[in-house]
Amino acid sequence: MIQSLRLAIRSATRVACAAMLFALVATNAARAQDAVVEELPPALTHYQGREIAQTMHYLGADWLTRESRQREEDCDRMLAALKLQPGQSVCDLGCGNGFYTLPMAELVGEKGRIYAVDIQQEMLHLLDERAKDAGHANIEPVLGSPIDPRLPEGKLDLILLVDVYHEMSHPEHMLREMRRALRPQGRLVLVEFRLEDPEVPIKLLHKMSKEQIKKELLPNGYRLVEEYDDLPWQHMMFFEPDTKAAEKSPAR
Repeated sequence: MIQSLRLAIRSATRVACAAMLFALVATNAARAQDAVVEELPPALTHYQGREIAQTMHYLGADWLTRESRQREEDCDRMLAALKLQPGQSVCDLGCGNGFYTLPMAELVGEKGRIYAVDIQQEMLHLLDERAKDAGHANIEPVLGSPIDPRLPEGKLDLILLVDVYHEMSHPEHMLREMRRALRPQGRLVLVEFRLEDPEVPIKLLHKMSKEQIKKELLPNGYRLVEEYDDLPWQHMMFFEPDTKAAEKSPAR
């Protein structure tokens, strides 16, 4: 009887110690996670005279694959203008549920690589489901942060941002990290709704002018190398890293 009681006490003690250890580990992990979050610089509300829009929530992802999008934006024409080649390494930054990621994966082929970056894990889950259904094995989902897309350094031929840049809460940080990820002749492609055109039925907060885009990118280590003006509603502007400008960049 006494021996059984001793065994029961020892077992209960071990369980209590294990519970305390688990609680301690969980608390430390939570504190570490909080510390990482606290290290983020304060999110900007304005940049270079422009109000920054809020990031689209993943619950609105269906809007990205709406039936009318091809007619409104001529997505096929935009993809053709990228001139993607088999074997290239490219990034769909702010990929959402993969509306552009999947056709880009088709264009670069099996030997190519698509880095699909989003800051919402839920968006990446939606992308992963669509990629599996389409049979694409060359897509690498990447959970980025508001200050770092977490891309490999100096490896990318092209980074595409479609209606994404105007929502970035830390534009200088992101421009710096994207520049680091590009090859010397790699291209950053911005596609944004035209602020200059009042006929484009999009809220002003989600539009950008060409002048504003240049005002923000050129001082941050980029040079404009090409413009494509044949999309119905959007600007399409191609930039390359500018080494000399990068040395003076606030996002150095």
